[in-house]
Amino acid sequence: MTEFLSQNIMLVLLFITSGAMLLWPTLSTLTGGAREIGTLETTRLMNSGNALVLDIRATTEFGVGRIPKSKNIPFAEIDKRIEEIAKFKDKPVILTSGANTRGGAAMRLLKQRGFVDVYQLQGGFGAWQQASLPVEK
Repeated sequence: MTEFLSQNIMLVLLFITSGAMLLWPTLSTLTGGAREIGTLETTRLMNSGNALVLDIRATTEFGVGRIPKSKNIPFAEIDKRIEEIAKFKDKPVILTSGANTRGGAAMRLLKQRGFVDVYQLQGGFGAWQQASLPVEK
């Protein structure tokens, strides 16, 4: 067994890496990371009237198109502008971005600031558009 491992170290490393990548979404959810929801659950929370859709894309991207009634606070400004959304600490907050690259970091920041019910739109704004849901400009 040791001989096989030493002769095929690259294959073994590839196997371990691919396994870790497959397990990563599950592990991050279990450890308090991103709680992703789809477009259907997002529209349900929006229609209930008490959810905030927080778009963390740059202002220029937000100006091109956005989810109706969403609020734009670019990722880099969230900590400085947290008071603007403080009334949503006990309500659902749905984060959306271009490709969900910063959603996890924004989610952790909001949870550290006392927000309880934070989600990330799976697939970001692109998934919203792909589902042919309404877009404001």
